[in-house]
Amino acid sequence: MTFDSLSTRSKVQCFEPIMRWLRDRDVEQGLIPASRRAELSQLADYVRQSLDRSGTAKLTFVCTHNSRRSHLSQIWAKVAADACGLEGVETYSGGTEATAMNLRVVASLRRSGLLVETDEAEAENPVYRIRYSEQAEPMDCFSKVYSDPPNPSTDYAAIMTCSSADDACPIVPGCDLRLPIRYEDPKVADDSDREAEVYDDRSKQIGREMLAVMMAVR
Repeated sequence: MTFDSLSTRSKVQCFEPIMRWLRDRDVEQGLIPASRRAELSQLADYVRQSLDRSGTAKLTFVCTHNSRRSHLSQIWAKVAADACGLEGVETYSGGTEATAMNLRVVASLRRSGLLVETDEAEAENPVYRIRYSEQAEPMDCFSKVYSDPPNPSTDYAAIMTCSSADDACPIVPGCDLRLPIRYEDPKVADDSDREAEVYDDRSKQIGREMLAVMMAVR
């Protein structure tokens, strides 16, 4: 099925700027190399099998500080699942240590059309509310260790989004599947004239790959 045919059947209608952003990611599907699709297909298989078995698929995205890539993955996986009409997909993120959701990620999410709000802007580790649809509850995003609540402790897939977390956690307790899907850290562009471009490019890469996963589940 095409993305547009899936989205018209969804009970969750994303805000129009988000739909335009997702359609752009759909157009980019040819940018995903075959080797990468093999990894993404494993995640799609897990989501499909979990939904068939229990009606729920829990995905925890892990990187070292839970500040950049894991948040982008958590958010776009959930948005893509809802846009494709997949009920029961729950997404989470965590790190091997807790820091804070990076402000550059927050800025990139806003540029994509997501509504990002917080009442704790001056806090060390603010909770950000991410809204993408009137029909969906906002996502509460903040930095945490991958084993901390509200993250699941059993019956979930752990997706390792960075090499250091992948190397540091050869075993992730309680998970059904441990799957490395690594992304280059946009931190390499911090404080450069390419900062916004690099963060937006990483967000787009993650978005099109999570969209590919959710479309493959169908």
